Amino acid sequence: MTEPVRLSKRMSELGLSSRREADDWIAKGWVRVDGKVVSELGSKVLPHQKITVERQAAAEQSKRVTVLVNKPVGYVSGQAEDGYKPAVTLVKPENRWADDPSPEQFHPTQLRSLVPAGRLDIDSVGLLVLTQDGRIAKQLIGENSSIDKEYLVRVQYTRPGSLPEADLRKLNHGLWMDGKPLLPAKVRWQNDDQLSFTLREGRKRQIRRMCEMVGLKVIGLKRVRIGRVKLGDLPPGQWRYLLPDEQF
Repeated sequence: MTEPVRLSKRMSELGLSSRREADDWIAKGWVRVDGKVVSELGSKVLPHQKITVERQAAAEQSKRVTVLVNKPVGYVSGQAEDGYKPAVTLVKPENRWADDPSPEQFHPTQLRSLVPAGRLDIDSVGLLVLTQDGRIAKQLIGENSSIDKEYLVRVQYTRPGSLPEADLRKLNHGLWMDGKPLLPAKVRWQNDDQLSFTLREGRKRQIRRMCEMVGLKVIGLKRVRIGRVKLGDLPPGQWRYLLPDEQF
């Protein structure tokens, strides 16, 4: 017999909502299991049971925004730390990209629960996703996420000569970090001093540490793509809305 699981967990697994959203909707009486309203937090369900949500939940979810920021150096992805500002402070009307194609109107309520879906180090620049939508956060940083991310990395070789082909192959597959093997990556030269890295994981300062292992020093690091969404022409320090037809 299959074990029952928490309703909020099951809703997250089905992609209906994030767990936090699910708990909120359950408390509001917006969730039905096999046609019956379930409003008690912590309720459990069996995998075969049918879960539906009321229209109000879908309407509330559709109002949630996702924002793309071109993060400059000196901003942290999440909470403010050591006197540095979080990237969310860039999301204000005067910093909105003049060429943003979205018809969405800015409203201060969009800053409520606008959180980073993934991190970008303080000394790295480029595409950062901030979202109010738990489904997008789960898609980008959930345990089972398979979304790849592309970075342009300016490097300097710290050993005599140039980087051996064998070490470039190691960057693609074969390095270990924190006692675990890294997933295969795509690493290739763009020009004499710049590499392109495409990764499906994001361990802390991963690219910088990978480079150190083969004698490369990172001079600059820029994220240019997350899944199918590109940084494009978005200027540094500015932001735009994710369009309804854009999919990661």
